[in-house]
Amino acid sequence: MRILLIATAFNSLAQRVYAELGDEGHELEVVIAACGVGEVRETVFGPGGAPDAAPRFDLCIAPMLTTAIPEDVWRALPCLIVHPGPVGDRGPASLDWALHLGAETWGVTVLQAVAAMDAGPVWATAGFRIPPGVSKSELYRGELADAASTAVHEAVRRFAAGLRPRPQRDSVTRGGFPQRLRRIDWAADSTEHVSALLRAADSSPGVLDRVHGREYHLYGGEPEYALRGRSGTLLATRTGAVCRATADGAVWISHAKPKRVPGGPAGVKLPAALTLSGHVGHLPECPGSPEIAYRERGEVGMLSFGFPGGALSTEHCRRLLKALRHASTRRTRVLVLGGRRDFFGNGIHLGVIEAAADPAAESWANINAIDDVVEAVLRMTDRMVVAAMGGNAAAGSAVLGFAADEVWLRRGAVLNPHYRLMGLGRRGPGGLHRDRVGRRVRAGREAGHHHADSAEGEAAGRGRGSPSPRTLPAGRAGQDARDLRRPGLGVPRAARRVRAQGGAGPYPGAPQDRDAAGGVAHGGVKPVARAARLRQDRTV
Repeated sequence: MRILLIATAFNSLAQRVYAELGDEGHELEVVIAACGVGEVRETVFGPGGAPDAAPRFDLCIAPMLTTAIPEDVWRALPCLIVHPGPVGDRGPASLDWALHLGAETWGVTVLQAVAAMDAGPVWATAGFRIPPGVSKSELYRGELADAASTAVHEAVRRFAAGLRPRPQRDSVTRGGFPQRLRRIDWAADSTEHVSALLRAADSSPGVLDRVHGREYHLYGGEPEYALRGRSGTLLATRTGAVCRATADGAVWISHAKPKRVPGGPAGVKLPAALTLSGHVGHLPECPGSPEIAYRERGEVGMLSFGFPGGALSTEHCRRLLKALRHASTRRTRVLVLGGRRDFFGNGIHLGVIEAAADPAAESWANINAIDDVVEAVLRMTDRMVVAAMGGNAAAGSAVLGFAADEVWLRRGAVLNPHYRLMGLGRRGPGGLHRDRVGRRVRAGREAGHHHADSAEGEAAGRGRGSPSPRTLPAGRAGQDARDLRRPGLGVPRAARRVRAQGGAGPYPGAPQDRDAAGGVAHGGVKPVARAARLRQDRTV
């Protein structure tokens, strides 16, 4: 069938639906609703967008949509809406209400668009369990995305078979979720309650709160019981996070964003210590890096990392590189990277870059820093390196995974190494990192280490010995990383193979630790791979 995907943003769920339906042989196009109803009509009806023209598609699916589909579109073309709630649930904040009400199970419903919001007949539904203590974004990318995939496949199968949807009977309509229900009383609320409020607002919209008289959206919520202070005061910083006292302890606020002033620009979500830099300079810096942990089991070392939102700033990359170097000194035969259930990573930190005094210099430093991490993995030839992707990976983080000897994916994980929206699409998936790290490794073999310390120096060397620009087809995204390895690896099974593992565990026998995001892209960027698409033991 010819299927149109319409989405507010081509997020990880939209990318997953795109990849899975493409695997089944359907022809797909994507239109971003934010481009306007004119763009939507032209995509559906052709140039001019005349509603009296025949639709160009058999079916429309909206995996993630926050606006209504134009009436002339849904009347001319069956439009299926993926609603993040069980049958009978209606409203724009379904998942927020589920977490607020303490629901233990929830659901996803695929229903047909009609005039009333979420009131159409039901094509398919799937349920899921809500794990205790899960954040909203983690739940969305995990259990909800799995249920949505199941429901979409069932709906498409039923539509193709000529079956009819069943009408909704009883329904409950809930409005938007107000900030007053997220409000924190720092003097009275326990650490557990404050942490739950913050997790339920992650990654959007955050908890609106005041810090030194100004309003900010706060994110994070890791509990802290060792530090104590007067309720509501800022106590310490740690690797970009800020600790704030509660009634019986404290919580770590990982990110903060200033509330938008009417008529002013939108705030940028940044590490809390950067956003609140004018209020935290006098605070002590606590040691440690909670986003990174290393442990061993016999001859296997496990380096887990999970940065908020999946983005790696220059400082994040440097800390991860330090941890990799430590792991390389240990007497292990295998090193497992990643292993947490959410994002494997989303590449460089665009928010930190945008907020920097010199964004160009910071972006160059960030690219160099993440390339240092990729290079360190490529050069680790004395042991097997496994990338255990328990969640989605995009941009430079996907390239980091491809640098390992083996890649193990959680079924349904989305990999998207593209940079097309940054004007780098001509270099192919991950081409920016692939070309730069490739030159480093080759230069290291021939004349010792060489690192380009400036954009000018790197640009001057471009084209001499570089791989020819090209776009890698699906299933070949890791080929160039494999080619960069030295011949004669002293590790078992050095060929890179992708293993699609079912269930929530990132690899067989993995400990299910509670210590903790598909990159977002649009404009027709096709995800390179996902676990269900890559067959068992298939070479990347």
